[in-house]
Amino acid sequence: MPTSQIKICGVSTSDALDAAIKSRADYAGLVFFAPSPRNVSVRDAAALAERSGEQIGRVGLFVDPGDALLADGVQAGRLDAIQLHGEETPARAAQVRARFGLPVWKALPVASASDVARAAEYAGAADMILFDAKTPKDSDLPGGMGLKFDWSLLDARPKGIAWGLAGGLTPSNVSEAIRRTGAPLVDTSSGVEKAPGAKDVDLIRAFCEAVRSA
Repeated sequence: MPTSQIKICGVSTSDALDAAIKSRADYAGLVFFAPSPRNVSVRDAAALAERSGEQIGRVGLFVDPGDALLADGVQAGRLDAIQLHGEETPARAAQVRARFGLPVWKALPVASASDVARAAEYAGAADMILFDAKTPKDSDLPGGMGLKFDWSLLDARPKGIAWGLAGGLTPSNVSEAIRRTGAPLVDTSSGVEKAPGAKDVDLIRAFCEAVRSA
């Protein structure tokens, strides 16, 4: 089985970016969502894009964004993909893909089999589905809270659409997650942090090593 691709999400500093590149992660996630402790400004995104160049893919995370924010993020971060992490419909996902000409990843919060089945609605509208843990109803954040879901739910996922796994992945459980689900891409954020929004260089390295040893 080929090695799963790796996305380190919520990269907001040069140290975290350098660690992701040095650890041979495939993607760095830039969060364009003000309530998040991992939020980056347009100026910060531009600096990170300049620093990373072609060494790593850049995915911009947006939550129910308007086109103006998307345009600013795409340009500043020189994004390779757009991740929609809110309530975006299949129609909106398709609209974003058509307008910006970039792959669209749609995050789906999972707590039950019906949540996984929703992936079928995005076939042809999104390029990848990212199955993530559903956050509590009273939360201000749609992800990045270290929660995981029952991976066995993915056994019944709709076939024929690219997908990845997020939600509570850490250096200590990501190998098991890959063995259990066969995830072609794994995405971590809080799992490689020492505090909310503060990435830990050693944890990033350990996570990437664990993925490659799965």
